[in-house]
This record gives sequence, structure tokens and C-alpha cells, in this order.
Amino acid sequence: MSGSALMQRSCLCHALNTKAVARRFAREQHRMYKEMRLIVVHMGSGNSVSAHQDGRMIDNNTGEDGPFGIDRSGSLPVQRLIELCYSGAYTQKQLDRLVFGAGGVSSYLGTKDWIEVERRIDAGDEKAAAVCEGMVYQIAKEAGAMGAVLRGKVDAVLLTGGMAHSKRIVTRLSEYLEWIAPIQVYPGEDELQSLADGAFRVVNGEDLPKTLQLETLAPAL
Repeated sequence: MSGSALMQRSCLCHALNTKAVARRFAREQHRMYKEMRLIVVHMGSGNSVSAHQDGRMIDNNTGEDGPFGIDRSGSLPVQRLIELCYSGAYTQKQLDRLVFGAGGVSSYLGTKDWIEVERRIDAGDEKAAAVCEGMVYQIAKEAGAMGAVLRGKVDAVLLTGGMAHSKRIVTRLSEYLEWIAPIQVYPGEDELQSLADGAFRVVNGEDLPKTLQLETLAPAL
């Protein structure tokens, strides 16, 4: 439920890399993915935080809500957004770009280059430091929410995505989240490898293939 009967909440996120990392962690622990309760934080252009239980991703924020990322705005004050829509200052296409592609860090600092952002922070740029802290704070809040979804029973918090290469972000997030469960870091992403791994699980009899009905695709065709 979105909070309005006029629309449904979607559940789109970085599913390939998120589930691949969850399975990888389970293998490293000599356990089954379906036995574990995990919070997975994928940090890239956008940030997605998901809760995993019994071999399923049971909740996550989407590209439309949750913490802001490098170029995505995440959740916004709804009434202020409505005002912008009717201000006459922006077209629909421009507004779409402002929240998806030109939002987040780039809207505050004018760059999508995180290395440049960290260089500014190291040089004493207080605005860059505040934006970094704001993003980390929102990610941590979302992870805390997923901890509630899992009722406080969490085996690990996994940090992944391109932004997990940043020692600064990993350190600050760990300070917020280490009370929930042990933290493991898997920098980067490999979605093609994730697709291949899924195919091999079916071939090896570890998973059953899923059949998508044509009528499910109809709205997109």
C-alpha cells in the first residue's frame, strides 16, 4: 500500500546484485540463503535497502522513495513537489529529470563524481561534508526500518554497490548500523554474473525455473 487508493507502491530495486550478494554471504557462512535474515544495502546512482527472509526479498525502498543517492532524489516532501509541478517553472520531462538523474548529491553539489565529493570534503568543504552525512543518515534510517521489518532478528547487514568502495561511507554507515548485526562489505556489482549464477542454479537443480505469464507483461507491451 502506498498510502493512497489511487496508486500502488512499486517494489523495484537492484534485485540482481542484492540477491547475489546475499547468496554469496550465505555460502561463505556455510549456510543456505533461505535460512538467513539479512539487510542488504546497495549504494550506487540510487540507493536501495532490502530485507531478506526465508530466501525471499520481502521489502525494499524503490527508485522513487527512500534515501537520496548520487543522482536520485529519493523521498521528497509531497506537498512541495506538488507545488513545483504546478508552478509553471518546469515541464513534466524536466521534473522527472530533477528527481531521477539530476537529484540527490548532484543537485546539491553539481557533480556525480564521488571521488570529487570526497576531495572537497578533505579540502574542508562543509557543504560537501553535510551532503555526505545527509545521504549516509538517510541510508542508515532505511536500514533501521528493514531491521524492524525483520523484527530485530538479523544475521548480517551487507553493504554493496559502487559506493561501497568509499571507506568514508562504509565507516560512517557501520557506526550507525553495527548494533543491528555484523556488517560485511562487498564493493561493486556484477549483474551479468548474477544472471549466469541464476541459470546455473536451475541447471544444477538448486532452483526451479519461473514462468512469466504473457498477461503479466501486457501493460509493458
